[in-house]
Amino acid sequence: MVAGVAGDAGWVLALWVAGGVVSLIGALCYAELASTYPHAGGDYHFVTRAYGRDVSFLYAWARAAVINTGSIALLAFVFGDYFSRLAPLGTHSSALWAAVIVIALTLVNLTSLRASTRTQNLLTIVEVLGLVAIVLAGLIVTPAVAAAPAFAATPPLGMLGLAMVFVLLTYGGWNEAAYISAELRGGHRAIVGTLVVSILIVTTLYVAVNAALLHGLGLTGLAQSKAAPADLLARAFGPWAAQALSIVVAVAALTSINATMLVGARTNFALGSDWPALRFLGGWNAERGVPAAAFLVQGAIALALIGFGAMQKDGFEAMVEFTAPVFWGFLCLVGIALFVLRHRDPSAPRPFRVPFYPLTPAVFVAVCAYLLYSSISYATSRSAIHVSLLVMAAGVAVWLATRASSRRRDPKR
Repeated sequence: MVAGVAGDAGWVLALWVAGGVVSLIGALCYAELASTYPHAGGDYHFVTRAYGRDVSFLYAWARAAVINTGSIALLAFVFGDYFSRLAPLGTHSSALWAAVIVIALTLVNLTSLRASTRTQNLLTIVEVLGLVAIVLAGLIVTPAVAAAPAFAATPPLGMLGLAMVFVLLTYGGWNEAAYISAELRGGHRAIVGTLVVSILIVTTLYVAVNAALLHGLGLTGLAQSKAAPADLLARAFGPWAAQALSIVVAVAALTSINATMLVGARTNFALGSDWPALRFLGGWNAERGVPAAAFLVQGAIALALIGFGAMQKDGFEAMVEFTAPVFWGFLCLVGIALFVLRHRDPSAPRPFRVPFYPLTPAVFVAVCAYLLYSSISYATSRSAIHVSLLVMAAGVAVWLATRASSRRRDPKR
């Protein structure tokens, strides 16, 4: 999709490099917030400190009902699409596999934090090996067509913005590290090195993969392909390699689903800890090291979204349209929170300060605002923006009811 939107090989690679740079800038902003205010609530906690409980409630609702659960459903559809090639389940096979994997990974995460992190480490190793295989295929395969000149044409700014929505969807996840800042081995200072090194590795892999795809398939072949890595591996190693890649893609989806579940439930936990009416979400199983009720609620909402996606033309695209506008809107709010907390809480010990302040966070906020505009334009063009608006309106209604309940319990609130 990025190749089709960009329409130029040079711009394709430039967009993937830009995605890594934007992610690194955002990660540096998050590193300051996470090292200064380590908490299992992650950026929900930052928003609470910056704007108060009412705004942070809506952010927690957005994460619980749209961002995290929508991402889980989106990735589950990716898993279902590819795994259905190996083991089809008939009508709605993709949605059925998506539901099965959400249930299975929820159970894994309920077992213990150790079990979920071991699962994550194993899946990540398989995923990285799959990406390396794509790069190797690009090196050995004979180019399908002569290389097109790079930067021969400049796409319109709006098209570049749309391409960046999909690029940064792929990079997405670095912000979730804030949710384990209080539990990270090495203390909260370790979050800086973890984020920076991880993003550099991911950026290198993504740019190398796209260079391999451009080399092996050409710009037109990449833009027109429905499963570009599989097409490349089939050319390099034969049809069996394309089938094997379906397994790798499914594993890659599992990796991201598991990571999103691991941190997403912590937003629900933080919400339950702050609002008495939702106290059931704030339960923490000390023996297993997991917020059990929060995981169960998250899984139930994700399953409901999978059911919604199954009724659409394409479950994956429906989830992108559903999640992207809300995600970029609130990520922009978190970026602004860095300025607010620097001003409001200047004496707080800051083990890490974002370099080149205020320029660095200002760039991050500007990019988030532009991508909010691009994602709204995309969702509007697909007549899908109303779904996100309805869910957020429901969040306002729940907030009003919860606030009224809290005031009855404690008139001072």
